[in-house]
Amino acid sequence: MNLDPNIREKLLQESRNPFRGIRRVLWLALSASAGIGLLIMGIRSFAGENVLKNDLIIQITAFVLFASLVLIDRSKND
Repeated sequence: MNLDPNIREKLLQESRNPFRGIRRVLWLALSASAGIGLLIMGIRSFAGENVLKNDLIIQITAFVLFASLVLIDRSKND
């Protein structure tokens, strides 16, 4: 089989990390969602509304988790 070396390398990379692009988009979307939720909770808190500590802890945890997944899932070439 005569494959172009660039195509072969790309296929090998995809077989080592399947659906990497989709995962990165998912992690970015979820971390952005958690960040927006955290921002809204912060604004509500500064405005004087009551924000439950449990909800705030959940938002912070989600943001840290998804942001760290974005960093962990990046390749060594990035």
